[in-house]
Amino acid sequence: MATNDAGMRVNIITPDGTVFSEDGVDLVVARALDGEFGIMRDHAPLVAALKVWPIRIKKDGKEIVIAVFGGFMEVKDNVVTITSRVAETADYIDIERAIKARDRALSRLESKDKNIDYERAELALQRALIRLQVAGATKLKS
Repeated sequence: MATNDAGMRVNIITPDGTVFSEDGVDLVVARALDGEFGIMRDHAPLVAALKVWPIRIKKDGKEIVIAVFGGFMEVKDNVVTITSRVAETADYIDIERAIKARDRALSRLESKDKNIDYERAELALQRALIRLQVAGATKLKS
């Protein structure tokens, strides 16, 4: 179903519920597995697998940033639906917890221990950095 002429409807949904749902969105910028892309009104139908990356939503001259940890985006009839296991707005992110997670992941990645799961540590670091970026706290030090 198409939205009004003012823009698109955007829904970001996780198993825990709806994180974002608004009409009148002008632009959605996301990162798929093969690169960053933008969606505007009247975009062709699309399904894309998303990377762990902040989703940028532009509406009424303002930008809303939401941390999305993978998932899928579907675009159809001026409705953008993002489904992800986890998505967080800046006001939901615990900055101190993200700093501790970042530091733990960095420590694991720098470790010479053969028992460390480096892929898991890299993903944990990526999630922590995205949380800090979305929360506007990338310059905080522990």
